[in-house]
Amino acid sequence: MYSLLKNFSKLPLRLIQVTARSVGWLLYVSNSSTRRVTEINLKSAYPELSESEREQLTKRSIKSQCMTYAESVKIWGSAPEFALEQIKVVHGEDIFLDALQNPNGTLAVVPHFGTWELMNAWVNLHTAPVIMYKPSKNPDVDRFMLEARQRLNATLVPTDETGVRALFKHLKQGGFAAILPDHVPKESGGIYSPFFGQNALSSTLLSKLAAKTQCSVIGLSCLRREDLSGFELHVQTLSAEINAKDLQLSVDTLNKEMERMINVAPEQYLWGYKRFRKVYINISIYK
Repeated sequence: MYSLLKNFSKLPLRLIQVTARSVGWLLYVSNSSTRRVTEINLKSAYPELSESEREQLTKRSIKSQCMTYAESVKIWGSAPEFALEQIKVVHGEDIFLDALQNPNGTLAVVPHFGTWELMNAWVNLHTAPVIMYKPSKNPDVDRFMLEARQRLNATLVPTDETGVRALFKHLKQGGFAAILPDHVPKESGGIYSPFFGQNALSSTLLSKLAAKTQCSVIGLSCLRREDLSGFELHVQTLSAEINAKDLQLSVDTLNKEMERMINVAPEQYLWGYKRFRKVYINISIYK
């Protein structure tokens, strides 16, 4: 598997994208589980869309999801300079640089949206981030990812209490960290909060860190151009209520802000993930 990933990453990016888009088309026409979950999520998130509009969004989303995974392999197997060459425009760079001046540190909200792996090289031009890392169940994939991430200035910490303490310490020293907060957490690490039409179990980690440190909180996303001519990085100012001591208010605000980020290009979100496995009172929408 390791050799396969290495060799795949040597292919031209455009060929990888076109191939991945074809795989996405196959997943759509074969009524795959990816299609089923994507359709259910989009129906919940965008009930105002007509059936034909939602069908078109589902097709685009599945193709985009496949491209995101394939692009990530390409990025992991390439030098950081390659990733930087793909970023054609940075929107809101001044927001990012201003946030880094906060002596209490900076937290980036990075949903599973766009090609998030591409941002690492750009972030490392300006700061040395601490990133939580959960090893892959496949040792070859894990080795491949680690090699890529260790080429940069990032410090990888585990997704446990040790990692949380490391993040907190880094922020208190004025450092930068990125968190992907739109996963389904354990019950002990989440509260229920509205997210795209579902009162979903939502992570509290970012909110707790923001409240304790009063760090800057910004949104980061990297979106693929429709013509595949490159990517555009977006830095966004997020609501100050994410730093609120009221945990429910903070998580509710965080979810709303992620919705706002995702609605810029909803087809590039990872709708194939069962984000609504745990919803308050209601039976899982996937059953």
